[in-house]
Amino acid sequence: MTVLMRWAAPVVLLFGLAGGVQAEMTVSQSNDPDGSIDVHMTALLGQERAALSTLTSSDVAAIATAPMKPGKSKGKAVMSYDGTWLAALPRPESSDELDCLAQALYFEARGESIKGQAAVAEVILNRVDSPSFPKTVCAVVNQGGNGGCQFSYTCDGRAEVVAEPEAWKRSAKIAGAMLDGAPRILTEGATYFHTPQVSPSWSKRFELTATIGAHLFYRAPIVTALN
Repeated sequence: MTVLMRWAAPVVLLFGLAGGVQAEMTVSQSNDPDGSIDVHMTALLGQERAALSTLTSSDVAAIATAPMKPGKSKGKAVMSYDGTWLAALPRPESSDELDCLAQALYFEARGESIKGQAAVAEVILNRVDSPSFPKTVCAVVNQGGNGGCQFSYTCDGRAEVVAEPEAWKRSAKIAGAMLDGAPRILTEGATYFHTPQVSPSWSKRFELTATIGAHLFYRAPIVTALN
């Protein structure tokens, strides 16, 4: 009985769409329930074919397509990284981590697009998540090594003076969004970047993951026992 009921519901809908085609079934009292189901199922399928032959393609598509759930949309959300996205961002609350990330974006990449600055922010936050780097934004940004600095503005001998207030506001907003969990979808896990004007030795060994604006982004090769 359960099988018949499952088939009957969509068939009733099809018959209604087909202009009132009706199916009449009587449940058999046979001692062979399987045989009874076979007989009635054959009749039911024949009537279903007749009903389907009268439907248009749009009718069939409407029946076959499941309704969307409220509040859901098809596909993945897409980050626009444009002026509209930036304007909708709230003003970030000041903190040491925000200030360090905003400074890195401002002094290293303020000439880049919103997308370009977000990509640089990804590199810094990817480093924070990596066991190969310090565990805070400020420590990553101010890290030294190999006789220099990871971010040149931190050891170029010049004072960090914000001379472009609007550019600073933009960098701070981007920094706030990235710290608040905006998806890192631009650089595929990159932890290094450089401009085309230089060619560091490590760039020949690392995997190039993205080119955004004036920066090339790289991911360090995975080290295993086999290599």
